[in-house]
Amino acid sequence: MQEIPETFVPSVKPKNQRCCLSCGKPLPARLRRYCAMSCPQYLLASLNRRTGLLQTLSIRYGTFYFSRFVIIMDLLPYDSEQIYSYMLPRSAGKRPVDDFCELSNILGTLWWNEKNRTKKRYMASREVLNRARRPDIPVNSVMPAALTVPSVRSSNLITLELRAVDLAPNNLDQRIRNAYRRQAKKHHPDLGGSPETFIKIQEAYEKLQLWAKHPTFIRKRGFPDKWLYEGACNRWIKPIIPRRNPT
Repeated sequence: MQEIPETFVPSVKPKNQRCCLSCGKPLPARLRRYCAMSCPQYLLASLNRRTGLLQTLSIRYGTFYFSRFVIIMDLLPYDSEQIYSYMLPRSAGKRPVDDFCELSNILGTLWWNEKNRTKKRYMASREVLNRARRPDIPVNSVMPAALTVPSVRSSNLITLELRAVDLAPNNLDQRIRNAYRRQAKKHHPDLGGSPETFIKIQEAYEKLQLWAKHPTFIRKRGFPDKWLYEGACNRWIKPIIPRRNPT
């Protein structure tokens, strides 16, 4: 595995620049996380097609992320407190998913070559792990924290310009009502707004008010800027929206 000097690895997210978490392209102001809906779906499908080696290495958690210059995959095996990190320079004109596939091919070839040479699977896995960098970083940089989010349709939140983190269990009715009033002042037909837009606002408000009578929440695990691998279910998970304190 090619070694990359520490000084070559820039910050994952350049300062003051919002980029797609899937392909790395700069995001327009109207988009929050991805340049298109198909973008994260394609990356997630590609990640999940290449979990065989992670299972073979007995990986408990893993993360995949990238900068403008490098892709990074950090792995935490079961029964280990050491993180194993693999990096590969970005290829000009290629997407991060293409470089991830190349990295997977390199590691997979290394494993099979050692397996054929020694006839022992554990020796092949040891060889792959021995080729990794072992950064002095905390385990929780790969082991995800749990996030509690409301089980509501994101389209209703977008219509009222609400964030999921605004729907804390306390003062739900008031937060939803305030958001509705802000949008009604902007889009009410009597004030020059579009009737179609106002109907959508009214429908979103009614649905959120109905949810608030018996609110339910979902617990998610992940990171806001990394793709997470969970060995227990052998799958990759998209980055999650971080929770902030309601204002």
